[in-house]
Amino acid sequence: MTSQTTVKTLLILGASGDLTGRLLLPGLARLVAKGRAPGLRLAGAGSSDWTPGQWLDRVNTAFADAEAHADAAGKLELKRVLESTSYHQVDVTAPGLLAALLARLEAPVAVYFALPPQISQKACEVLHPHDVPPGTRLVVEKPFGFSLESARRLNEVLRTLVPEDHIHRVDHFLGKATVLNILGLRFANNFLEPVWGRDHIAKVEIIFDEDLALEGRARYYDGAGALRDMIQSHLLQIMALLAIEPPATIGERDLRDAIAAVLRASSIKPPYTDSTRRARYLAGSLGGKDVPDYTAEEGVDPDRNTETLAEVRVDIDNWRWKGVPFILRSGKALGTKRKEAVVTFRPVPHLPAGFTGTDTPNTLRIGFGPDTLELDVDVNGPGDIFSLDRAALVAELNASELLPYGEVLEGVLTGDPLLSVRGDTAEECWRIVEPVLAAWAAGKVPLEEYRAGSGGPAPE
Repeated sequence: MTSQTTVKTLLILGASGDLTGRLLLPGLARLVAKGRAPGLRLAGAGSSDWTPGQWLDRVNTAFADAEAHADAAGKLELKRVLESTSYHQVDVTAPGLLAALLARLEAPVAVYFALPPQISQKACEVLHPHDVPPGTRLVVEKPFGFSLESARRLNEVLRTLVPEDHIHRVDHFLGKATVLNILGLRFANNFLEPVWGRDHIAKVEIIFDEDLALEGRARYYDGAGALRDMIQSHLLQIMALLAIEPPATIGERDLRDAIAAVLRASSIKPPYTDSTRRARYLAGSLGGKDVPDYTAEEGVDPDRNTETLAEVRVDIDNWRWKGVPFILRSGKALGTKRKEAVVTFRPVPHLPAGFTGTDTPNTLRIGFGPDTLELDVDVNGPGDIFSLDRAALVAELNASELLPYGEVLEGVLTGDPLLSVRGDTAEECWRIVEPVLAAWAAGKVPLEEYRAGSGGPAPE
């Protein structure tokens, strides 16, 4: 049974890092300003020799936007957090140091590992069960581990420290609004569910193309690449939500059981030259700014052959989806930002003679951030009523008043694991991609190239 004990202190490890300043603290600020983190204390920890003033400057900067839009009560809550926050210089991988810090903080504590996966794993391995105060929650950023074996080891370590429902494996793509929008679309519309499967759907594409290059993240990204960074975690989770069987409830157990069932049925089949692609960007232009070749970026090791674009075909071998390709793609430094799932339906079996014009399969587009819905349909065009024309039915889906990381943090603070990735599904995601990673490392799939600012490598 899930504990609902509210966290008293949020401890961010990696407090001086990019993730903390760019995403975590702004997400927390909006949560605090909305009055949804009453009494919470904030502590930061890192290896950097920061003064209290440096940490306060970082928090102030990250809180500025939320403060500017907050009401009087929200401003007071933000001020309270700012006045009580603290920074601690600590090597979290050194035995005893993280345990000593936990003992000094007001419990229950949520420990947010905003660190590279190898460092997070080492930090957990030096903790002992008696070092962890009752009610502690451990929050681990993606990628969860760096291989299937490391994910299994990390799961074992975490479960010796806290119960499974106190472990939050974070995927901020699963912000509550996005999850509920997908589930509402799937299961609240009787016209859609009967055609949601292999008999009526030809393919499903899940695309996350970024119009940004490395943006100073080479130290992390060059050791990960697009397949580990995006597909192994985020896109496989979105795929599972689109493909699940109807759960009895949207409670965390029913929903996460349904997600696990989809992932267990999923695989990327060889030959990987047919089912996968990888590519790396060359020098080009983005938004009017020159972008250097990926290998020329500071912190990049060219010998790693890290891909900045990955595309895989996932097969879900169950009754509903057998034979339907799920295409997952993510790339950096592309000319157009694109975050969406595209469901392409099979063409009509017969179009009566006499109709002319557009005759292409219908598509359903689900946009992420902002969440949108667009259904392309063929209708009688203007003028000649027998000439078909393509029309789009567009809707903007409900958005959360919180930022994605605010949604995740609220689940952590209130003890709701719904938006967290369960341990078995984290391992399944690694099982799915690990054979591809091995094939790529062995050079069995060529590393293609594309210009920064282009649409990616040429279509096959």
